[in-house]
Amino acid sequence: MSETQIVDEVDIEEYAKSGRAVPTARRYRIRIDKEQRVTDKPELTGREILALVGKTPEHFILSQKLRGGQAKTIGPAEIVNLREPGVERFMTIPRDATEGASHAA
Repeated sequence: MSETQIVDEVDIEEYAKSGRAVPTARRYRIRIDKEQRVTDKPELTGREILALVGKTPEHFILSQKLRGGQAKTIGPAEIVNLREPGVERFMTIPRDATEGASHAA
């Protein structure tokens, strides 16, 4: 009998909402905006998470929603551990409307 049981697939949001620890799994299902995506890696960079929905950090800001309603901005090179407690889902925000007038001549 092994000590670490590996689950086939885990819904990260479901575990976060119920306050349970995310087990080791073969695949992790995450929600980005309204889309469900599955990855076999428990750790992803902000850039990799955006790529799952066909977006880039040059055009979108990635925000992580945590249990309890807090949101945290994730940088392109920042590593997100999907097994960390409280990781619920991710949201993308277009850069054009939110960055202000930084291109003024």
